[in-house]
Amino acid sequence: MIQGSLVALVTPMLASGEVDFSCLERLLDWYVEQGSNGIVAVGTTGESSTLDEQEHCEVIRRCVEHLDGRLPLIAGTGANSTREAIALTRCARQVGADACLLVTPYYNKPTQEGLYRHYRAIAEAVDMPQILYNVPGRTACDMLPETVGRLAPIENIIGIKEATGDLNRVTRLRELCGSDFALFSGDDASSREFLLLGGDGVISVTANVAPRQMSQMVAAAIASCGTEAEALDAPLAELHQRLFIEANPIPVKWALAEMGLIPEGIRLPLTWLSEDARPTVREALLAAGLV
Repeated sequence: MIQGSLVALVTPMLASGEVDFSCLERLLDWYVEQGSNGIVAVGTTGESSTLDEQEHCEVIRRCVEHLDGRLPLIAGTGANSTREAIALTRCARQVGADACLLVTPYYNKPTQEGLYRHYRAIAEAVDMPQILYNVPGRTACDMLPETVGRLAPIENIIGIKEATGDLNRVTRLRELCGSDFALFSGDDASSREFLLLGGDGVISVTANVAPRQMSQMVAAAIASCGTEAEALDAPLAELHQRLFIEANPIPVKWALAEMGLIPEGIRLPLTWLSEDARPTVREALLAAGLV
């Protein structure tokens, strides 16, 4: 089972908006060195919604090739079209990704039955490990634990990234899905509590800028060392909040640029972090000892 601190990777871009593949490779090396447990490429934080299909597949391919087995690579392949999600998932399998992450279909608001059939269709079409992704704050679609429970017996659906921040769901999902079904937090602010309740890992925005600290905190929480995990999490608390002061990944890309790790590039309709918000994010980086 993939577990631990997984970096919800940004997609570095030049000022022109083109993907900066050299920078991408440097970031991957850094996360390996810093002790991260895995990489999640071209998810929400990776600006998947503004990459075309060719770019999407190329980022996955480059990540797989450069990591060369040093860390597991989970590819974001979700879409609000079942056919498109199948096509992206096939691409991820072809280039060697270890698993895929499939966000609930956004904008079109499917029913719980529609969600079940969507994910079942992808699982039946592509034989690779698949992780569900529930983030209703962005998709306007909430996949209920009971629907996840219906999907869990499908052999290649191996887990869920639960990003509601509702800690009551951890116990319910474990009851419905069993001990072998991976539960990942998708909410940095509540991830420590999520893990102490029995979660298996976190797919983290904060881990982009504080990979070692997140890896240490997550390891302590998974080991049920609550006091140690709390102490490790405390310096990151402001980051967990302030990296969402504007829409993700705007603040985290600015923070990485401030740390000298990526160029100042983002793709419309997202824009660079506003001047007024920069002191707030900088204070959080200082509190964590990152600048």
